[in-house]
Amino acid sequence: MVAIVNALFATAIAQLTSSWSWLYGKPSFQLAGCSIDKFVPAFPSGQTQLVVPSTPPNFIGLAFGVQNYTCSASNNFTSTGAVAELIDVSCIVSQPSFATLQNDLFNAWTNLIPYPIQAVIDLLHLVNPPEVLAQHYFVPNPTTGQGVSPKWDFTSSGAFQGSQNAYIVAKGKGTLPAPTNATRDVAWLDVTGIQGDIANEVFRFDTVGGQPPSSCVSGQTPDISVKYVSKY
Repeated sequence: MVAIVNALFATAIAQLTSSWSWLYGKPSFQLAGCSIDKFVPAFPSGQTQLVVPSTPPNFIGLAFGVQNYTCSASNNFTSTGAVAELIDVSCIVSQPSFATLQNDLFNAWTNLIPYPIQAVIDLLHLVNPPEVLAQHYFVPNPTTGQGVSPKWDFTSSGAFQGSQNAYIVAKGKGTLPAPTNATRDVAWLDVTGIQGDIANEVFRFDTVGGQPPSSCVSGQTPDISVKYVSKY
């Protein structure tokens, strides 16, 4: 388990800084570029919000990043989007450790990484390792012009680098409170594409972290970013 976490962050960051002694260089096994034709995500039974698709997925990414919030006039936090980096973990979906990989990565992301997510993404962009799958962030809603919509952007790295339409902007379809710990972990989601060609549907599942505190003081509490990890 430790080896997998080390491999993920070695892929992501170790090439960029030698001062992080807890990283051990490049992964000793392949993470990315494997077929996932037989992969089926595990969703809770007895619910209809997240339904396993009838066709196999094109990608499987393990994301680490932040969920962003602002304090509303009702003295609670409301979401303003997210920023995350997706690592291709297609070669380990059949390993037993894949089921809990998000927990190990979350522990590393929250306890060992001192830099903000955008700094990590910017550094990765310079190195562009093959394990980097995509970036996740929010853009103005292209349909209504009101609010923001989630985007998964494959255009700046890997096989799709430079492909202008290698992205998906999506809208909500289904949502399920995290079956692990709904007060700590952000909800599982099913969203469908409204723009872009890389995919027509994205699932967020196996989430860890990302939920804000239960209350805030309007006009006094600053905006916050809460670290999270999930699979997409």
